[in-house]
Amino acid sequence: MTPDTAPDTIVLVHGFWVTPRSWEGWKEHYERQGFRVLTPAYPGFEVEVEALNADPTPIAEVTLPQIIDHLVSVVGALDRPPVLMGHSAGGTLVQLLLDRGHGAAGVALNSAPTEGVKVLPLSQLRSTFVAFRNPANRHRAVGLSPEQWHYAFTNTFGEEESLRLYQRYHVPASSRILWSTVLANVMPGPQDAHVDYRNDRRPPLLFVSGGEDHLMPPSVQRSNARHYTGDTVTEVREYEGFAHLLPAQEGWERIADDVLDWALRHAQAPRPEAAGAQ
Repeated sequence: MTPDTAPDTIVLVHGFWVTPRSWEGWKEHYERQGFRVLTPAYPGFEVEVEALNADPTPIAEVTLPQIIDHLVSVVGALDRPPVLMGHSAGGTLVQLLLDRGHGAAGVALNSAPTEGVKVLPLSQLRSTFVAFRNPANRHRAVGLSPEQWHYAFTNTFGEEESLRLYQRYHVPASSRILWSTVLANVMPGPQDAHVDYRNDRRPPLLFVSGGEDHLMPPSVQRSNARHYTGDTVTEVREYEGFAHLLPAQEGWERIADDVLDWALRHAQAPRPEAAGAQ
């Protein structure tokens, strides 16, 4: 890969219960290194955290296909394939984009799984129980309490820091998408979070796990990675002592540099057909 084809843009995809604001440190960090950094919001999430907490209607109404279509439009408008990085549900979205031929390389941090990954650790059940305890939640936006946030996102953080980040980053999540993702493993045929695990043309993918993550424990990342059987690079790295909110935990800069180095070393040159991939 030459300087003319190497990625010059990094696209950071946020997950559930947060917005693009959760990438603020990484965005500034990579921009200081000379990269263009995009942090696209899900459709309807373009407002600030405070506005979404006041009126979570856009969260309740958004669907996974709408999010994917929007991200495809963002990535497809770039002059050359970017490095894609996603956190939590954003890691799932990065996998879906890579499977469709978008991006030069992808990094999935503490990623939620794609369809077919059935590992369900107890800590994950406890972290997401708020969305599943009431069937009526299937069409709602459901938030976490500060205590639930601390268990699911910031269990290695001090209580004061956890509360500060909760107030800065937390928004409700779409139970509609959470329920559909879980039910996908018992529904016939491919669902919204389906990828072709045998896709030999998928760009390289790195799974990153926080060793203390309650919401998406390392076993989820390892299982997701093992599902990929195509002839393309799929690797897993685990960082001991990190919780789910890895992008905001002390020491995140080292991980940001590690994963970017990996992505740039493994980045693939543009493929002619990728520009029209859906």
